[in-house]
Amino acid sequence: MAVLVSGCCSLPLDHKANEGRLRPHLGEPSIELQQVFKNQRFPNIVVAMDGALVAVWGSDGVVARRSEDSGKTWGPEIIVAKPGFQGGGVTVDENSGDIFAFVEERHPPAPFAVYRSSDHGWSWRKSETVIHPDSEGRMPSMHMNDHGITLRHGQYAGRLVRPSRNYAAGNRREEWPNHFTNAIYSDDGGTTWRTSEPFPENGTGEACVAELSDGTIYYNSRIHWDKRPDNTRRRGAYSEDGGQTWRDWHIIEALPDGHQHRSYGCMGGLTRLAVQGRDILIFSNLDTPNARREKITVWASFDGGKTWPVKRLVFDGPSAYSSMTSGRPGTRTEGWIFLHFEGGPKGGSTVAKFNLSWLLAGTPTGDGVVPQF
Repeated sequence: MAVLVSGCCSLPLDHKANEGRLRPHLGEPSIELQQVFKNQRFPNIVVAMDGALVAVWGSDGVVARRSEDSGKTWGPEIIVAKPGFQGGGVTVDENSGDIFAFVEERHPPAPFAVYRSSDHGWSWRKSETVIHPDSEGRMPSMHMNDHGITLRHGQYAGRLVRPSRNYAAGNRREEWPNHFTNAIYSDDGGTTWRTSEPFPENGTGEACVAELSDGTIYYNSRIHWDKRPDNTRRRGAYSEDGGQTWRDWHIIEALPDGHQHRSYGCMGGLTRLAVQGRDILIFSNLDTPNARREKITVWASFDGGKTWPVKRLVFDGPSAYSSMTSGRPGTRTEGWIFLHFEGGPKGGSTVAKFNLSWLLAGTPTGDGVVPQF
């Protein structure tokens, strides 16, 4: 059994160096779409510490592709794990540069293993990892969440946090009221992980997280139980203790949770632009009133998730689960947002590359105002 670390690690690294200026995000409006994978499901995307994009994918074996030119071209498929089931939550450790992928044996709930890359996504190996249950002895499931993060601000700087969930006694409909979303966090570079207390609303699952500029963690979750109020709207909450507990859960009326005629929502993506002192969040999900999964759309918040005043359609056709990341300062990805989603013009998986200027030319939602930059 690995030794638990008390408190967060003391790091000499300047994590604020991973955040830059707003100006690179305000160039000429631009968007490009490119198919990256064929067949299968379950997207994640991150920016490695060397500036390469790493897209991860797969429901029958997990594979990755790298782009070293900010998404213009993509290298060959790299095997992460076969067999295996992509569990989401791919996490870049900004302390060491290692990347973690969480691979389940089959459709969850299922046993899982953690794979580590120490060369920016070129190769992967199974990592000896201990994950501890929450205070009630409940173990987390990894499926299916957006990427994890390294905290950059405050007393928990350096901590790894990724969203997770609990399936209770299984994924049967009668168990949905007992499901809840949560998170896992590590203070020793991903060797041991602790499980947070539950998100304060049952019937939730499949979530995403972003750290705000003051060190608060913003949590955004899918709903997985149609008996909850406004079950077609996303859920939000906050943590001020590095992801150990969650407070002030609320219904996000401005954000749809996938198509609006189903008993549960759809996995969405979330990223905070790496801009010093600003809390610009970008969220992705489907924006359709009918029963089909289509119309992948992105929304922007300029106040850390309190309001979402503008949205823009990315693709008007079939689309589903999505994951999102933003560029890393000092690399070719700076100033860009990358959305990896199921579907797109050619099917399979698509990566959309766009900038904030493009999103700002979208449709007002009536929820808050867009600042004058």
